[in-house]
Parts: sequence; structure tokens; C-alpha cells
Amino acid sequence: MWGELEELVRAAGRRSRGLDSDRVLRLGELYRSAAADLAVARQRWPGDPAVRRLDELVARARHLVYAAPHRRLSALGFFATGYWRLVAARPLMLAVSALLLFAPAALAAGWAVDDPGAAGGLVPAQYRSVAEPRTQGTDLGLSADEEAGTAAEIFTNNIRVTFGAFAGGITGGVLTAAVLLFNGVLLGAVAGLAWGAGNSRPFVELVVAHGVLELSCIVVAGAAGLRLGWALIAPGRLPRGLAVGQEARRAVLIALGTAPWLVVAGLVEGFLTPSGLGLARAIAIGACLGTVYWSLVLWRGALTDGREPSL
Repeated sequence: MWGELEELVRAAGRRSRGLDSDRVLRLGELYRSAAADLAVARQRWPGDPAVRRLDELVARARHLVYAAPHRRLSALGFFATGYWRLVAARPLMLAVSALLLFAPAALAAGWAVDDPGAAGGLVPAQYRSVAEPRTQGTDLGLSADEEAGTAAEIFTNNIRVTFGAFAGGITGGVLTAAVLLFNGVLLGAVAGLAWGAGNSRPFVELVVAHGVLELSCIVVAGAAGLRLGWALIAPGRLPRGLAVGQEARRAVLIALGTAPWLVVAGLVEGFLTPSGLGLARAIAIGACLGTVYWSLVLWRGALTDGREPSL
């Protein structure tokens, strides 16, 4: 019986497309029987090589039995529910991603306050102006064309950084972690320089309106990259190629769902921030965007039927 199940799994390929309806039904029947045998074998003969082989076979069959009827969502359905389910699926990876971003930011901020000279040498030249004296207000005096160009440059850069965090998962998550650490250090160093120069209020006014949403997207991108890296390192009961393929597909979907929010953050940074929002309005906009995003993660992400969304 196990041999027959193994032959069906081999013939099925990745999505049961190599089986006719009768063989699909037989696959489900043999899977349930093998799963029952595995439960008994684990109790009676733990550690036996035959049990490990059966475990692998049942895992491969489980994927075919339960992955075959995946529902294909419309684009509207994906952005309304599917994307949020994918983001909410791995809260631990979200926490790790946030830690890799914000922990170095806090350390770098403290370092920049204590040693602004060294920190100023680390950050790119365009950010060093945060340590220069500023007059009241945050209007940067940009024309409409300059604001449009700035917005395009900003959200292009945001998307580049975020997609770097996604793609870094293929290196086992090493590049993803590096992207998060680097951006955390840069953020913290710039914030520390501004604080030490007495420009903390202008810095908050210039950053918080778009920054809450932008950093949220980077955290989500980092979590997707880390998930992909973990699938490569520890695929569990699935074959490594299959586990990585599934997680890569999820990462692509998360990237597609995150891109519009990065555009929103870039538009806020390019058009609203240069006009001089003031502290209260900047905080209100940032808090509103962040609340909307994470409320959707909690609300729409909980609307799951146990099946993986797809387009």
C-alpha cells in the first residue's frame, strides 16, 4: 500500500496534474491510511528509519491532497483579504524582522548622540543636514515639478530597499538581515544626529508622516525574506525545493501587495512633507496610515479558511 502511494505521489508531480480523477481519489484514500499507520508507528517504533521514510512520504502526499484545491482569488480579493492573510500568517517572523530593524536603530541613535563626528562620517552626505541649524517650519521650498520628481525618486528607492529585503531570503536570509540592519543603523544614526543638534522636532516633522507606513512595509518585506531563508535552511517535512518554491511564491505575492503601500508612503513624503506639515499634522498622518495598515493585518488577516491565497 505504501508503495502504491509512493508511485502516485511520484506520478502526480507538484500539483496532482499527472493524475486522473480516479487516481486522485485513490491518492486521498491511501494518504489517510498511511497517516494512520504513521501515527501508530511513531508511538511503537520511534527513531526507526522506516518511520522517517513513511513520515516523508506522508508529508509529500499531504501537500498534494490539501494543496490541490487551492482557490484562485481575483486581484480585488487578493488585495482585500489574501495579502493580509499572508502578512499575518507568521507573527514570529514579523517580530524578528522588526527587532533586526529597530534594535540597531536604537543603538545607532545613542551612538550618534555620543559621537556625532563619527556618525556624521557614516551617513550619506544628503542626510548630514539634519545636524545643521534650522529655522521654524519644515517647508523645503520645492516647486511642483521638484515635488513630483522627489516623490518618484523616494518611492522608487523605497521599493528597491523593500524588494532587496524580499529577494535576500534566497541567501538563507543573510542578505535580508543585512538590509534590515543597515537601514536600522542609518535611521538611528540620522535620528541621533538630529537629536544631538537640537533638531528633533523638525526631524520628526520630516519623517513621521511617511515613515510609520514605510517602516511597516520594510518590516513586512523583511519577514517575507526571512521566511524564504528559513524554508531554505529548515524545510521541515517537505523536500527543500518544494518548501522554497512555496515560500518564494508567498514572498512574490507579499511583494505585490506591499508595493501600493510603498507608493502611498512615497507620495506622502514627496508631496505633503516638503510643504511643511507641522508636528501635529505630521504625527496625525503617520499614526493614521500606520493604524490603517496594521488594523487591516489584524482584521483582514484573521479571515482565513486554511487555504493559501493565490492570483
